[in-house]
Amino acid sequence: MTILQTEIRQEWLEHILPFWMNLKDEQHGGYYGEVGYDLNIIRDKPKGGIATARILWSFASAYRITGEPQYADHARHAYQFLSGPLYDSEHEGIYWAVDHLGAPLDTRKHVYNQAFAIYAFSEYYRATGDEEALQLCIRLFRWLEQTGYNRVTGAYREEFDRFWQEQPNEMLSENGIIADITMNTHIHVLEAYTNLYRVWPDEQVRLALDNLLVILHERMYDSQRRRLNVFFDNQWNSLIDLTSFGHDIEASWLIDDAMQVIGSTHPAYEQMVIDMAYRVAEAAVQSDGSLMNEQEDEHVDTSRIWWVQAEAIVGFYNAYQRTGDEQFLKLIGSMWDYIKAHIIDPRPGGEWFWSTGDQGEPGQREVAGMWKCPYHNSRFCIEITERMN
Repeated sequence: MTILQTEIRQEWLEHILPFWMNLKDEQHGGYYGEVGYDLNIIRDKPKGGIATARILWSFASAYRITGEPQYADHARHAYQFLSGPLYDSEHEGIYWAVDHLGAPLDTRKHVYNQAFAIYAFSEYYRATGDEEALQLCIRLFRWLEQTGYNRVTGAYREEFDRFWQEQPNEMLSENGIIADITMNTHIHVLEAYTNLYRVWPDEQVRLALDNLLVILHERMYDSQRRRLNVFFDNQWNSLIDLTSFGHDIEASWLIDDAMQVIGSTHPAYEQMVIDMAYRVAEAAVQSDGSLMNEQEDEHVDTSRIWWVQAEAIVGFYNAYQRTGDEQFLKLIGSMWDYIKAHIIDPRPGGEWFWSTGDQGEPGQREVAGMWKCPYHNSRFCIEITERMN
């Protein structure tokens, strides 16, 4: 193993995973909903569907790769909560959130949330062979294709109420607009279906993946600017001039992963993957080695968000594997140095800071919460150590 591999694997096994293991709620199930910046566990916070799915994915992956029984135990604990209190067995689908006791709190259904459940359940099946988890995946997949996919617009819908009546997309709209269609939902449906296809290579999933690649390339990708547009109305008009550098570099490798799983060698998709990685490398890498967040019109948000750094390393390594261009390896080395110096929380009982500012100072947001989960940084550790092998 290289020094980089060794350090990253150590960070995963000795720092990230132990932090999340410590949040297991033995009394009410699932994992505690929030840890503040002060590292105090807030035990009565809601437990989110997305957070629980990501925790399940993280522990299932850890068990699949290491074979350590402790990770299987944590994966089972997360699985029981996601398939239990967070699952609406009456009307189908995963709730947005339950309260700390496990009672339904926010019963909205979002396609993004269902996608993460598919991602997590398929990984749990991949790690354990639990047939019930696979059947849950298949049910959710069929439900999304039947209800979540809009054949008129050729896009996945976004937000629904508990009874699957479509609602304005409040949960995944940002920057002052409400979007009918989002890039973010589509790349994570792609990610979920890719993992599902690994364990259930059904023709329906293959066709859905083919369709998603068409959507991303034909509808969302701006080849002139080498980016994915972010927010759209129902006529596919882009609503805002926004470049999300983190999503672009994440999408670059997720698209490539989907292509490899289904055996696609579409040259236009391959070019998109490479061009997005080069564009992010050229436009968003800072002099300190970190990656900035986004640019809206002329305004640049230079915040260094934890997940953006993690996904950038995977995306740049994927680009190196695609091109052999060693500049991507240099970027990875500098970015890992930045993560070690500024993003990883050195305090006893800490994990990764949400973000850092221009001087490397940590932001004061929660360390664990509805959106702050172990999946981005766990996955970065897994992808890099396995790809380098």
